[in-house]
Parts: sequence; structure tokens; C-alpha cells
Amino acid sequence: MQQNGASSSNGSEDGGGGGERQSPSRSPLLLPAATTRVRRFIQERRTLPLPKVMVVFSAAGDAEKANDAMADDDSGKPTTPAGAAAAAAVTNVCKTKPACCPLDAKQEQELPEVVCLNVGGSHFTTRLSTLRRYDDTMLAAMFSGRHHIPRDADGRFFIDRDGTYFGDILNFLREGELPQRERVRAVHREAQYYSIAPLLERLEDTQPLTGEKVRQAFLDLLPYYKDNLERIVEIAKLRATQKKARFAKLKVCVYKEEMPITPYERPLFNSLRLERTGEGGEAKLFEHHCEVDVSFGPWEAVADVYDLLHCIVGDLARRGIAAEQQCIGVCDKHLVNHYYCKRPIYEFKITWW
Repeated sequence: MQQNGASSSNGSEDGGGGGERQSPSRSPLLLPAATTRVRRFIQERRTLPLPKVMVVFSAAGDAEKANDAMADDDSGKPTTPAGAAAAAAVTNVCKTKPACCPLDAKQEQELPEVVCLNVGGSHFTTRLSTLRRYDDTMLAAMFSGRHHIPRDADGRFFIDRDGTYFGDILNFLREGELPQRERVRAVHREAQYYSIAPLLERLEDTQPLTGEKVRQAFLDLLPYYKDNLERIVEIAKLRATQKKARFAKLKVCVYKEEMPITPYERPLFNSLRLERTGEGGEAKLFEHHCEVDVSFGPWEAVADVYDLLHCIVGDLARRGIAAEQQCIGVCDKHLVNHYYCKRPIYEFKITWW
């Protein structure tokens, strides 16, 4: 009886489509081919990642991207590194934005009507509308509600800037009031920092900035003015260091016209490039230079030598350098025949301490 049952069972397997294939759980024996397929299936399943459960608080589109990243492809291969990275990026969504980034439209902060400020340690109180008076300014952008503004320990909005002249900025935003003359230059720098164009225009039309424009137009006629100014400082510093002295003196030639200053000499010379007859009777071309440390000139303008001397002393004073000048004579160097240079020479005294 057992042998017949076994033979009938084998017959049904060998017959192919003749009978129904028995389930492996019902059959006590498995064919070698079926065993190999099961083992291969088990080995492949071992490489698959274990099931994961993810809870993502995100939009529907982001959730679908995360599910697609975690799902296996049709070939049964494990999740790719790119898919795993995409899933990790969704789970690590930043809940807060950095302070320097603009806020989203839905996250714009509501600012109080009365704003308390801490500008470099100086405290100010003003209305929000005052800070927003001009649209294209840095203050209007800062307090538009679209940007994060840090606060100090007392809750005041903090601006990392010297607050010495911030009161002048607020006075202009409130009533259009301009600062006093001695504060104009400093307030002009602050207006440039805060990009307040109306204040810049008003300040540039007042003294001393208007006078500075005129003065600069005159100095532009002397292309080497800044270089010569630096040369004065370097020479004076070197001489004071070498002599271990409190001050240093140097000679400066300041001349407006290149031609000799004597009236009857001017028609004879167009420049100071002259021909001088040598010992052999040959004419030699030479160019005259005064024996001084620095020379300023020539220029064509109404401003004279004393105006340029005032500019030199004033620019040195702005750099904290005390300078005094006095005329010590003229250049008496021989030019040709009985003509001499006659350019004025000034002695500059630079005091270092």
C-alpha cells in the first residue's frame, strides 16, 4: 500500500500537467531543484533591510518622496544610498531657521508700535513708523518683519554699531532735522552705513561737505598730491627716528606756474627744459629741479600757493599730524644766462609728540 502511494505521487510529479502539484508542506520530500530555489530565496531575503516605520510631519508631496525613497524597486534590490539619503533628509527637516535668513511670509514677526533699541550700548526709543519712513533704507528693511533681529538681555533690538550719532539719524527721520556743523562729517558716515539717501543729499549740500567738493576739484588739478603728502609723512618720520628727535623739518617747493616768476622773463620760457652751452660750445638740454624734498605744482586755477599750503596742513591735521610751515626764501638755482629759478621754498616742521 505504501509503495503504491509513493509511486502514484511520483507519477503525478513526473507527469507535468496531468495532475495538481502538491504543496511542499504536504510533501515529506522535496526535489533537489525546489530545494535550491528555496535556499536562494532565503539567501536573497537575508540581504534585504528590515522593515522600518517612519512618522514624518510634512506635506503630502514630501511624504510620498520619503515612501518612494524607502521602497524597493521591482527587481527586489535593496534601497540605494541615494534613496536612503533622501529619506534621511526628510526626517531631519530643520524646524527653526537661522537668524540671518529672511523669514517666510507666514512667519513674518509682528513688531511693536514703540520700538526699544540698543545701538552699540546706547539705548533709544522710537516709533516703528519712524524707522520705516523711507523704504530703501537699511532700517526699513531690518524692521520690515521679514528679518530676524537679535535682542539684548532686556529685550531691546540690538544693532552692532556705534550709537554716538544714531540720535542725529533718528532726528532726521522724525522731523528732517540736520546735525550741527561739527557733527556733519560723522553723521554723513552713519547715513552711508544705513543707506539713507535723502539725508545724504541734504548733508552734501551743507558745509563743510560742500566746501570739500570745491576743494577736491582744485586738488584734482595736482595728480600727485596724495603721493606727495605721503612722501612728506615718510621723510619726516624717517628723520625724526634717525635723530631721535621730537620733530623733523623738510623743504617743500610750492609753485603755481612752471615758468620763471619775473614778468620780463616769462615770454622767454615756455617750460624749464632749457639749453645750456657747454665748454665746447655745444648746446645741452637740461631740466631744472629745485633742491627740495617734495615739490607741488604747477597748476592752472584761481587758487594760489597759500590755498594749497592750507590744504596740505589741513590734510595732515586730519591724520593727527601737527604741521607748521613758513617761507624761507626762493630757489636761486641758475637756469641760463642771468636767469634764476625764483620758486618759493617753504620749511615744514612736523611735530610727532
